[in-house]
Amino acid sequence: MATTSSSTSPTRGLLFVTMQPKPSLSPALFHDWYNNEHGPNRTRLSSFIQNGFRYRATDLDSSSSSQGKGTQSKPKYLAIYDVSDMSQFNDAPYQYLRAPPGKSQREIDVMAQIWVDRLLLDFVGEKVNEQTFVKLESPEHFDANAKGNVLTTTRVLVSADTAISQLISTSALDKIAQLPGWRRTSWFKTSYLEPRQDGQIELVLINEFAPSPTVKDIHSEISSILQQQPSGITITRSYELFYTFGTAPRHLAIVQPWTSPDKLTKTIPAQSHPQGLSVSAIESYITTPDGAILPFRLEGNNINLSVEHDIDGTAIDTSPVLVLINSVLVTYGIWDRFLQSFWQRPEIRNRKFRVLRFLSRGRTLVSGDKNIPVTVDLLAKDVICLLDALRIPRAAGVVGVSMGGVTALATALKYPERVDRFIACDTSGKSPNGNKQTWEERVAVAEKEGKRGTLIAPWGSEGLPEREHPQDAGNESGTTQVHSLVTQVVGDTLAELTVRRWFAESSFSDTDPDLVSEIARVKNMVATNSLPEFRRGVAALFGYDYMDLVKKYNKHDDWGVKKGAFLVGAKDGVLPKSMEALAGQLGSEAESNHESKALFKVIQDAGHLPMVEKPEEVADFVVDFLLGKAT
Repeated sequence: MATTSSSTSPTRGLLFVTMQPKPSLSPALFHDWYNNEHGPNRTRLSSFIQNGFRYRATDLDSSSSSQGKGTQSKPKYLAIYDVSDMSQFNDAPYQYLRAPPGKSQREIDVMAQIWVDRLLLDFVGEKVNEQTFVKLESPEHFDANAKGNVLTTTRVLVSADTAISQLISTSALDKIAQLPGWRRTSWFKTSYLEPRQDGQIELVLINEFAPSPTVKDIHSEISSILQQQPSGITITRSYELFYTFGTAPRHLAIVQPWTSPDKLTKTIPAQSHPQGLSVSAIESYITTPDGAILPFRLEGNNINLSVEHDIDGTAIDTSPVLVLINSVLVTYGIWDRFLQSFWQRPEIRNRKFRVLRFLSRGRTLVSGDKNIPVTVDLLAKDVICLLDALRIPRAAGVVGVSMGGVTALATALKYPERVDRFIACDTSGKSPNGNKQTWEERVAVAEKEGKRGTLIAPWGSEGLPEREHPQDAGNESGTTQVHSLVTQVVGDTLAELTVRRWFAESSFSDTDPDLVSEIARVKNMVATNSLPEFRRGVAALFGYDYMDLVKKYNKHDDWGVKKGAFLVGAKDGVLPKSMEALAGQLGSEAESNHESKALFKVIQDAGHLPMVEKPEEVADFVVDFLLGKAT
């Protein structure tokens, strides 16, 4: 059934851009810039830009020496963005991106080396196959983004007084709808926002197809059908989808260091490790539905900048992802030493792998709607928001400690389709009795000290290491900004009490300079945490109970491999005993229950943060568990 636009609602439309890099621009830099800067800057504007897709032409001449390469007249790349309200292209958030300072110098330099044809198009009508059409950007359809999704475009230039509806006949639409894999046909015209100077109107017809064995014939079939239409048909092109944007950058084939004009995103090329391992990283952020800003760090290994499917992002996008979740009062820096060991394990260094860390509510200074209480359920949903924004269908593993431990547990229990394996460290399946009073007493200690500090938002840190920026750097778009904030912080008294409680007594007399330095670093993390955000975030620990879900969890995958594990420091009070019992309860009432209990690991001579005190041992267990080898 065909539909057309309504004049009473916001004008729906399309941002339609063809691109052909000039010979002077390296493919690696082209994709690095577009996937990490240009595209995500637009898909973050989710109030009106609904998605973003990159297509690669399949109709290029492969008989010449420039096999598979486009030209200025026949570009290789197409990017399209569905738009719900075309008028918002005139608003500040989008206009900020179109010129300095929002438009970076890198973008200016790169775009000077690209032939670009950019069109704003207003929606005219569409015909949809209700049985096969899917929104490829939706999390439930991440797997449908596999190779083979085809799109054809036909551009028609007509006079302004032409009846657009008469150009595409019902018979042509019916014929197109009979082609294998057909999903949708939609047509658009030159937008009222940017009319052509010659007064003519360009009509763009777009046909979308699911993967099909005969998809290679689609181009000729479409051309044949449309040749029978009224004159004005100019160019029909065919493309294959190769990259779908989320709302945050994730492209780890990074060519050069770069920091965004708003200072909120940083890309870090692969750094050489002593053992020859290369890991690149992106530091950026997502915005949750209730407005919380969650800064994250995504890193990955073994990216070859001379291989096309590494350069364009398609290979690394399918590599496994390990999610690491922090305890309260700290940053994701607690995992640094653990990752040094993790990346050096032969099983990891000889394959592609990614790791995702983030700052949770309670640390970040933009923690969302204050009318919404912070609960473990909400923290688990934040993990899913991160996976969605970075287009990660399933996490290979989720590992968390303390509050992060129960968050990892809750994420696996409530979203089993998004988590292959989990390890809950130094935590409980249910809030211990008196937990609320205990934490309120700790908050009172910080309140009594009354220390104030200057923190940088949204990170909630004293400074912004390795970023060159003025203390306050933002933008004029009305969106997220970096700014300094004088606020109450947790302070030294509670920080000292906390690290004494968290770390094994033997660690304080340890002569290992790295451990001594790490304990001091963790203490500083605690001392500099925003007190208001600590007070708000720690409330998640007051009253959770996941024991019913724990007992019903199917703790084995389809191959009988255990999906859940529990890890604890031997010196972490009563937790070794209670967590062993928790491991025995996982899946105890599941229909597919096996008699064996979940894996349980005790790290000797470690307290509440074993990944800080014994990073090698924790990394060994995590790697073995992820690969199904832990016992």
